[in-house]
Amino acid sequence: MSGPCLFVQPRRIRRGAALTLIFVSVLATGAAVGSWDAEAENGHGPAADRIPAQAVVGSVESDEVKAAAAAAQQDGKSGSQAAREVVSRSGDRWGAVYSAREYEGFRRNLDGVYVGTGISARLGREGRIEVDRVQPGSPAREAGIRAGDRLLTIDGVRVTGRPVTDVVARLRGRADARAVGTSVTLGLRRDGHSRQETLHRAKLATEPVTVDRIGGPDAGAVRIKVDSFTRGSGERVRRAVRQVPAGEGILLDLRGNSGGLVTEAVTAASSFLDGGLVATYDVRGEQRVLDAQPGGDIDSPLVVLVDGGTMSAAELLTGALQDRGRAVVVGSRTFGKGSVQMPSELPDGSVAELTVGHYRTPAGRNVDGEGISPDLAVKGDDGPGAEARARTVLSGLGGGS
Repeated sequence: MSGPCLFVQPRRIRRGAALTLIFVSVLATGAAVGSWDAEAENGHGPAADRIPAQAVVGSVESDEVKAAAAAAQQDGKSGSQAAREVVSRSGDRWGAVYSAREYEGFRRNLDGVYVGTGISARLGREGRIEVDRVQPGSPAREAGIRAGDRLLTIDGVRVTGRPVTDVVARLRGRADARAVGTSVTLGLRRDGHSRQETLHRAKLATEPVTVDRIGGPDAGAVRIKVDSFTRGSGERVRRAVRQVPAGEGILLDLRGNSGGLVTEAVTAASSFLDGGLVATYDVRGEQRVLDAQPGGDIDSPLVVLVDGGTMSAAELLTGALQDRGRAVVVGSRTFGKGSVQMPSELPDGSVAELTVGHYRTPAGRNVDGEGISPDLAVKGDDGPGAEARARTVLSGLGGGS
């Protein structure tokens, strides 16, 4: 990927396990977190084939990371491990080093397609690995695996205490289509009982955008749920908005949206704006702008529903609609990931992601570390309660209930 990125990294977070949980959910379900679509920016692709040689971040540069990796390899040591140590010392909160297999997974995730078992994992207490979600129609669902099950082993290897990225890589197997049909044996525990399940990996597709009516067929409101901004999701939002009858309200549900391609988020913003500014961002101090395309729906009542799992590109969209006065934002403060990363390939094929800048909302608000505060906060971030409140607000705007 050659352009700036808004990747959410699974490292050094001081807000509990939330970041790791979101990141692993991304890898396991095929969603993608906060990547820049360099094809759209540069006019040709694929984006991941043009990794830049240098990306400056604070006191560390990608050349420095590369040099450390190369020196370690010459000494017979792990180049990627040496790179991780350099990035860790740099103080780059979002900086990270990924294996070639992990990064290949990102590339596939951007298309909303992946090979795996359908398990979304999370880090639990005392290093436990737990099943967070199970994708419908997946091998895991067919085997009766459920959210909350504890994952003990993968092919006989204990996973407790292991990095969640390693766990997901083991669930997926080799990072190409040859993994389809290969088997993986899982050791699981539920309600004090242990068992083993052997699954066969399959090619799975995610549906990042779903549309339904809320409150019944005559309620006059449509819910557009966006789980992530994978490739094509922005256009799906645009089509959904165009199909909303005149005068009906729209509930844009971005809860748990861990981000995605920034250009897709801008396309989604264009669905609700008639041109104008969506966000600004800087790369090594150089200011740039992101503008909406003209012709969006500026009349339908709009409420955006967010929570602490609304991240990165989803925050960019939320901030744009809020600052432009286009939507009422309901829920709880969003995650607060507004930094820009650029990837750099290391000698062993692994990839270092280093922070090079930040983006801001149209009103100039910084998102990184701050998040987006809703116009109407819902105490306790109760899921059903938040949605009920959002529907009430939408009804008050004249958009049904």
